[in-house]
Amino acid sequence: MWIVKIALSRPYTFIVLALLILILGILCIIRTPKDIFPNIDIPVISVVFNYSGLPADEMGGRITGNFERVLSTTVNNIEHIESQSYLGIAVIKIYFQPNTNIDLAISQVTAIAQTMLRSLPPGTTPPLILSYNASTVPVIQIALSSTTIPESEIFDFANNFMRTQLVNIPGAALPYPYGGKTRQIRVDLNQQALQSYHLSAQDVSNAIGAQNLILPAGTEKIGSYEYNIKLNSSPTIIDQLNDLPIKYQNGTTIHVRDVAHVRDGFAPQTNIVNINGTRAVLMSIQKTGNASTLDIINGVKGLIPKIKESIPANLKLNLLGDQSIFVLSAINSVIHEGILAALLTSFMILIFLGSWRSTFIIITSIPLSILASIICISVLGQTINIMTLGGLALAVGILVDDATVAIENINWHLEKGKEIEQAILDGAQQIAIPAFVSTICICIVFLPIYFLNGITRYLFLPLAEAVIFAMLASYILSRTLVPTLAKYWLKQSTHLNENFDSVEYKKFSFLMRFQIYFNKAFHRFREYYSYLLRLTLENNITFITLFLIFVVGSTLLLGPWLGRDFFPSVDAGQIKMHIRAHTGFRVEETAHLCSQIDKAIRQIIPADELGSIVDNVGLPISGINLSYSNSAPVGSADADIFITLEKGHHSTFEYIRKMRKELPLKFPGVSFSFLPADIVSQILNFGLPSPIDIQVMGFDTAANQKLAALLLKKIRHVSGIVDSHIQQVFNVPEFQVTVDRTLAQELGFTQRDIANSLLITLSG
Repeated sequence: MWIVKIALSRPYTFIVLALLILILGILCIIRTPKDIFPNIDIPVISVVFNYSGLPADEMGGRITGNFERVLSTTVNNIEHIESQSYLGIAVIKIYFQPNTNIDLAISQVTAIAQTMLRSLPPGTTPPLILSYNASTVPVIQIALSSTTIPESEIFDFANNFMRTQLVNIPGAALPYPYGGKTRQIRVDLNQQALQSYHLSAQDVSNAIGAQNLILPAGTEKIGSYEYNIKLNSSPTIIDQLNDLPIKYQNGTTIHVRDVAHVRDGFAPQTNIVNINGTRAVLMSIQKTGNASTLDIINGVKGLIPKIKESIPANLKLNLLGDQSIFVLSAINSVIHEGILAALLTSFMILIFLGSWRSTFIIITSIPLSILASIICISVLGQTINIMTLGGLALAVGILVDDATVAIENINWHLEKGKEIEQAILDGAQQIAIPAFVSTICICIVFLPIYFLNGITRYLFLPLAEAVIFAMLASYILSRTLVPTLAKYWLKQSTHLNENFDSVEYKKFSFLMRFQIYFNKAFHRFREYYSYLLRLTLENNITFITLFLIFVVGSTLLLGPWLGRDFFPSVDAGQIKMHIRAHTGFRVEETAHLCSQIDKAIRQIIPADELGSIVDNVGLPISGINLSYSNSAPVGSADADIFITLEKGHHSTFEYIRKMRKELPLKFPGVSFSFLPADIVSQILNFGLPSPIDIQVMGFDTAANQKLAALLLKKIRHVSGIVDSHIQQVFNVPEFQVTVDRTLAQELGFTQRDIANSLLITLSG
């Protein structure tokens, strides 16, 4: 009551306050990040070890396992640890408890990683350490392709030129490019020449290492000057490496050119990208932290014209997988529904109150309450997303309650002949406690959300906060701004004569006549409802019986057909399919297989609905990409096929159903699974390739494999299960090299000599 008196005595104060809410709200809308979901801040640190050529089981036993055991005693607040060991790469993901100090966790992981290097196999390089969360997902991809420029030059341009420009976009993370060929200075050995000169690959490697140095020579002071000394330690022309001496024997110097050829080439390709059948390089831009998806994509699109000015004319640059289209569509849909709800609510108020002034006062509180809520959630660090907007849209119909009750009660006192200020005070006093209790009851409904844990807390807490802040703002405005506006805009009402034939009725405005007609119609509806209610009460046993039959019958008939899921499925017009060919397939063979699968896909999806097909074959060159990926490939026989559909396409889920049915028949022995493609599914899956992930753990790998196979066989009979498979492969083709150490020692070789020769020859 006291606040109403202050509002009436100092009206301009609260009008200025309303204008301040309007200005701050608009600024917050502009500056607050926009995204599809709230930031799901469940911290993860990824540790990536590299040891070229080391088999996956050796990586797991000698590096991954040892490092995991040390983490459990040196790093705090670990929730669980997951790891994947590949050929020459190990990716260890450390999941932490919510609200963990991630900076402290990174320092602890870094410290123990450096300490562990001495106990790991010699030659193990310091690991890469990355930090991200569930919201770190690809938001847009850039494809570079050309029919004339070599893949190595395209990769070099993408990695060394484009990444350095795009990394300046706030919130953007850029893994290494996919596809292409990594430029390297290659030494092609001539094995016959090596044998004829009694040399090995180790000798060539030692010679290049000894003759190609990057060392300073220092300075020399002569007279009054000090001279820099430059030594030709490292050749500046590639062909000069062919002139490096290896060995002097029998009066002749053997050079590198005698047993090998040094050239400007590329590393063995482990990752191939095809876009609509053309070799390409693919750059994936990830969103990190609280950054706005829309701001990142707009930043990328803003830099593209500048980048195009400096690239060769025959290098094509295309944008793929633009998630801003889906994000904008989702946000705009929620905003549209919220505006529609506000308009319908205002129309109903206008019909019942019959006063433009009263309606305008009431609907003024709706946008101000929403803006006040946006200010609060922005201050708390939340983003504008479908959850916060959904909460505001949900609250629109409730926001008018406080103001409607206040205005209606004020009008009632005005009809009693009271002065405007007295009518406002009396009306506000009568409803103060009921309105406050009503507001608190609505807010307290959302209180249990604060006790949720995990991803559900991050998703639904912003929704609850949006509703609560809007409701509290609505109540405060109904105690301050509404009385202030009522003081200036309301006046004593004219009594409505409901006699349609009277002269007074004809003098009323159209709105007032419509209100009289509506009141009569509503009165008749109320009489019918009263009759129905009396009939129900007189036959309560019959009504309760029929009602229970309806409820139980509906549950039994409809319940089995209703699915249960964490979040509704969305049709974003994107399909991501993972294939696994025969284990051990070379990356070139897998790429050829993907080309055949692409042709089969074009037979399933009509050409006018198919946007693009991108094949990402094999393992990327860096473990950074594997950390961010939700595909989890394990070798050169794996590939991802990303399909985008045009606007107006038929159901994406129907095309997936057809591909699940037809592709395995056309390509026997190849496994197919469908991964989360849109931004919603990727965030909710938290980087996993499927929503259900079963792990079999134990010390006996063979027993684990048998149990996993048995479980898989039974799981496939569960209704609704699709794409079930075992992630690891256990039948990689390999050669076993067994060295007779005694015989090797007699010939002057050690196990180190043989291992180094194999390593240099086969793994570079």
